[in-house]
Amino acid sequence: MSERLQPGDVAPAFSLPDADGNEVSLADHKGRKVIVYFYPAALTPGCTKQACDFTDNLQVLAAAGYDVIGISPDKPEKLAKFREQESLKVTLLADPDKKVLEAYGAFGEKKLYGKTVVGVIRSTVVVDEDGKVERALYNVKATGHVAKIIKDLGI
Repeated sequence: MSERLQPGDVAPAFSLPDADGNEVSLADHKGRKVIVYFYPAALTPGCTKQACDFTDNLQVLAAAGYDVIGISPDKPEKLAKFREQESLKVTLLADPDKKVLEAYGAFGEKKLYGKTVVGVIRSTVVVDEDGKVERALYNVKATGHVAKIIKDLGI
């Protein structure tokens, strides 16, 4: 089981393919704040709600200096379908081998319908301009989460 990140930790570097197969890395966003959110699977109700919430608030977040990246274990082809079907504007990255999910503490044991299972832990990590963790939120809810982040960040 991976360690959860804490404020002040250096955010683990990553480079993953986006929905079009282009490599996107955390270093590409140096000098900007980045909200990196981890979700279990594209094209599922909760993940769709969360991705649509981020898309709907993208301009507000961007105006406050935040970029948004969503990471799941899906393959780029599925992310492209997700983006097209839901008209998503957030950057979606594929992590099928779950290395980045594990590095961020977003993969491991979780409770699902009263059972302990191993899988993606819905999480959000806010990374500051210097690549350090500003906030790390785990086991977040898909619904209402974006509004809570905006409120917590004082945007």
